[in-house]
Formats: sequence, C-alpha cells, structure tokens
Amino acid sequence: MIRLFSATLLSLLLCASLANAAEKPLIVASDATWPPIEMLDENKNVVGYSIDYLKAVAKEAGLNVEFRNTAWDGIFAALESRQADIIASSVTITDKRKKAMGFSDPYCEIRQAVVVSTNSDLKNLKELDGKKVGGQIGTTGLVETLPKAKSKAIVKTYDEVGLALEDLAKGNIDAVICDDPVAKFYANKKQEYAGKLKVAFITDDVEFYGFAVRKSDTDLVKKLNEGINAVKEKGIDKQVVEKWIGK
Repeated sequence: MIRLFSATLLSLLLCASLANAAEKPLIVASDATWPPIEMLDENKNVVGYSIDYLKAVAKEAGLNVEFRNTAWDGIFAALESRQADIIASSVTITDKRKKAMGFSDPYCEIRQAVVVSTNSDLKNLKELDGKKVGGQIGTTGLVETLPKAKSKAIVKTYDEVGLALEDLAKGNIDAVICDDPVAKFYANKKQEYAGKLKVAFITDDVEFYGFAVRKSDTDLVKKLNEGINAVKEKGIDKQVVEKWIGK
C-alpha cells in the first residue's frame, strides 16, 4: 500500500512538473528604444509592431511568450546565455548574423533612411562624405549600408537611436541613419522635433526583420514560421502594420 501510494504521488508530482514546464513562457528580448517597432508605453510595458506581431504568431503557434526590455548592446548575449529565448527587436536578417543564430521567416520589410535638420539639403549617401552621421551602435545602417556605399562619413555611435536624433536636433551632428519606420516616426510624429527634423531620403536596398533564436532551436523556428504563415493567411499582419506603421 505504501509503495502504491508512493508511486501514485511520484506520478502526480511528475505530471505537475511537466505541466509547469509546458506553461513556462519563452522569454522574448526587445530593445524598447526603436519606435514604433519596439517601445515602452506610459506604464513601461514593451509595445510596438514587433510585439503585437509576435503575440499574434505565438497565439497561432501555441507558444507562451513573455517580453522583457533588453538593451541592444546586450541583447545577443542574452540569447546566447539563455537569459532569452527569442529576440524580437528589429533584427535584420543578414548572412553574418545567420552564421551565429537562427531566424524565423521575415515578418517586416524595411529600408534605411537618413534624417537631417529641416534646413539641410542632403539628398544621397555620397553627400554624407565628411559629414557627422549618427546611429545606434551595431545597427545595419552603420555596419552594412554606409560601408557598402564606401561612405567617408564621420560616424558617431549611440546606445539608443533617440540619443542620436537628440544630438541631431541640437546641431551636434549632420544626419542620423536608421530604419525607415523609425526615421518617419521621429521626424513626423515626435512633437518635440516638429519643424526641426525631416527624412532626407530612403535607400533602395531592402532589408527584412526576423525573430532570432539560438541556432540549435530548430523546432522553435518551425513553430514561429507556422505562426507567421497563419498570421499572413488570416490578414492579421496587415492589421498590425496599419496600427503601428500606417497604410
């Protein structure tokens, strides 16, 4: 009888343990300084395009996710050290990054944009030669777009793109390069920059955001892709775009 009771108790504990494991959320790291894609609301909750998109994907794929605001300069280390399971933070899919981590299918198409003061007449990347150009450290505008164009710009890096745009508004630098939804948000929707900043131009090269995971998490990639496909088939992606980026 004691053995039977012990076996039953062990079985119940095992079931409870498995249930808890199944309910344990996947930690999603987002650098909430990249509006309107990832940002904080008035209650310090992580919100934005990537967040709503991944929530929809998770619902379709049966995944439980929890978002955490994570600084960009430590976001990839958080994934590698298992402090996070997914990065949803405007991560452009590049060949270099694919060597280090796994990616979902693309969930957003963007281009690089250059923001300048309203009295600037800069019109292309070549005209940035000799100019002070700011950007968030490690972002594709700085590490891909400018080098590819063989730009001779004087690059200044910032921990957050907002700090670069603040410096631009003060006249400390000549331009800021960042993803076009972010550029349009700051130039057109940020009240403090009204009449001060404008989007000078948008580059031709297309980039795609993907949800990043550890390279070994191939099953998770499959789940994310299933969710992305369902979101697109149901037209949910268009609703998220309209809410955060506009038609």
